[in-house]
Amino acid sequence: MVALLSGAATPPESGPLTVEIENLRSDKGMIRLCLTADEAHFPNCDRDPRAVTRSVPAGQRVILFPGLAPGDYALSVIHDENGNNRLDTFAGIPREGFGFSRNPAIRFGPPRFSAVRFEVGPKTPVQDVRMRYIF
Repeated sequence: MVALLSGAATPPESGPLTVEIENLRSDKGMIRLCLTADEAHFPNCDRDPRAVTRSVPAGQRVILFPGLAPGDYALSVIHDENGNNRLDTFAGIPREGFGFSRNPAIRFGPPRFSAVRFEVGPKTPVQDVRMRYIF
């Protein structure tokens, strides 16, 4: 009984999250990924201290996020073709590619956190993100 009480409970481990990028228009620039568990910081998680971000060359279509704590997350992706570290827009309309986890329908503005939320756990599924281009 003493041995059972003395050990601290270890949190469950999660498998690595694998993100596969589809429908990329070109290999120019960078793919910028933003993974957050905080609805208040979605889709732009710049000010989220717990967000996990990646920037990879656009030719890299598979990105891994190892060591994530289990929980619900949302992913936003941009194709920063000109490498200026942001999503370029014209009159609020994206001029570069964008995508989200679970590939929700896009209407006016970004989707809600609830539409893109997915669970990270021991058997985290691969997130296939289809890039979309308006211009």
